[in-house]
Amino acid sequence: MHPTSRGFSRRDALKLAGAAGVAGLVTAYPGRISFAATDQTLDLAIERTRITIDGHTSRGIAIGGSIPAPTLRWREGQEVVIHVTNRLNEPTSIHWHGLLLQGVMDGAPGFNGFAPIHPGETYTYHFKLRQAGTYWYHSHSAGQEQEGMYGAIVIEPAERDPVRADQDYVMLLSDHTTESPDAVLRKLKVSEGYYNNNKRTLVDFFRDAQRDGLGATVTDRLDWAEMRMDATDLADVTGYQFLVNGKGPRDNWTALYKPGERVRLRIINGSAMTIFDVRIPGLAMTVVAADGQNVAPVKVDEFRMGVGETYDVVVIPQGDKPFTVFAEPIDRTGFARATLAVRDGLEGAIPERRPRAVLTMADMGMAHGGMAHGGMDHGAMAGMDHGAMAGMNHGAMPGMDHSSMAGMDHGSMPGMNNPGGMGSKDQATGWADAGTPPGAKALSYADLKSLTKAKDLREPAHEIEVRLTGMMSRYIWTLNGRKFDEGDPIRVAYGDRVRIRFVNETMMAHPMHLHGMFMELENGQKDRLPRKHVVLVPPGKTMSVQLTADEPGEWPFHCHLLYHMASGMMTRFIVERRTASL
Repeated sequence: MHPTSRGFSRRDALKLAGAAGVAGLVTAYPGRISFAATDQTLDLAIERTRITIDGHTSRGIAIGGSIPAPTLRWREGQEVVIHVTNRLNEPTSIHWHGLLLQGVMDGAPGFNGFAPIHPGETYTYHFKLRQAGTYWYHSHSAGQEQEGMYGAIVIEPAERDPVRADQDYVMLLSDHTTESPDAVLRKLKVSEGYYNNNKRTLVDFFRDAQRDGLGATVTDRLDWAEMRMDATDLADVTGYQFLVNGKGPRDNWTALYKPGERVRLRIINGSAMTIFDVRIPGLAMTVVAADGQNVAPVKVDEFRMGVGETYDVVVIPQGDKPFTVFAEPIDRTGFARATLAVRDGLEGAIPERRPRAVLTMADMGMAHGGMAHGGMDHGAMAGMDHGAMAGMNHGAMPGMDHSSMAGMDHGSMPGMNNPGGMGSKDQATGWADAGTPPGAKALSYADLKSLTKAKDLREPAHEIEVRLTGMMSRYIWTLNGRKFDEGDPIRVAYGDRVRIRFVNETMMAHPMHLHGMFMELENGQKDRLPRKHVVLVPPGKTMSVQLTADEPGEWPFHCHLLYHMASGMMTRFIVERRTASL
């Protein structure tokens, strides 16, 4: 018996399992990598564990006995029951990222009546699968997601899958640090540039002056200094190890294929803070789904993915040559890699490392020589409390040894001529410059086109502006200048068609995630706007989405960079029925 149970009763679960033809309960255990579609009733325990990456072991938190958690493979239309037992000494939760379900089952503490799962308690999630595609699940409490609480979800369509594949693999990208989440956040609060070890140097100044002219270079440096920002500060946290399915670069996670087979890779960015550029040198990819939703196939050589995004790609490797799946963070401080091979033990070549980008005033919506700050609010903001907020528990966690990590060479990289910069021929300029070679195709949001027509073609009745704001000098991240629960929530009427306009007034990209509903990205595709649950908004840019508010409740709406959300970049998106009751 479970020590404590809330939600759907175990008796009800057993009745449901019997009605569905399932023999009994299935319990996760260490080493099991997935559950089949017949496993509609599961027991998952959350507990402290150890994770070994490239031969080095550190602390973590496992769901179902492993990091990452077991892949859940279900079928559209099934009703599933998951008993989650908390064996930690702190509250926890599981959020089913991207799934359409009743609000209380979404798993975000403080929203829709869901309370955190306390130590020793079991909570039962139960919901019917209303969609197909690639999704994931993770903790929505404190920094537990950073510590290993994440796993993949694959939902097979009820009807014939439009994507034909001979092999089907999940590739879950993540970042790992031996630091506790609290330690990371404390360091960011003390100094927002604590982890920025790649600042521009005097050598960079002379190089830029030779290229751009002395006056323009001086103006550029003064502009960044006035904003109290650094053009190389692309990512808040560095020192990560980057993983594929919990494996480091030396561990070399491998997917097997036979020459000429169609191989489907379900690539998930389950990291806490890392935006990845993904490529398979020598092998073109055909993108067939974004955020679990089918799109018209588009052939690419690489793509950038924000935290929380998923892309399904199909590749057709030929011959017996191994291919490297290569994912670099945008600040180029390491890499994740896996291998596609005809047999175990083979390794693909590690491609040349690309230089990290340096932001420009154009990225910030400004021009050299005239500091037209164009809506950028760099003024003082109210102080912040990093203590308790709804759904976020920042309790004390053990410290760390922030020493070198196996398999990660943070020294010289191709194109690096000095500790802080690149040779001029290797300079990557601006957010959009991923170093894509001439003739290669990088995926753009403009390329995404829904495979099916939208169900709701009404023009939005009103527009909501969401300004992505913050104050780096105090590590405060906000929406519309307000931290979580200090500003007014966003309220819309049930059934309304609305437009959300994201205005990024910061120097960092923000993967914006709305729980409970899909957003339709306005990218020029008319009646086939791609449906997404995460939209990556570049620095200094404006993007817009449409949505139909057809899921009543109070939903989290936040940046999916963990420490941005924890520092206030979240609000409540409330869909109100036109009557008093939801």
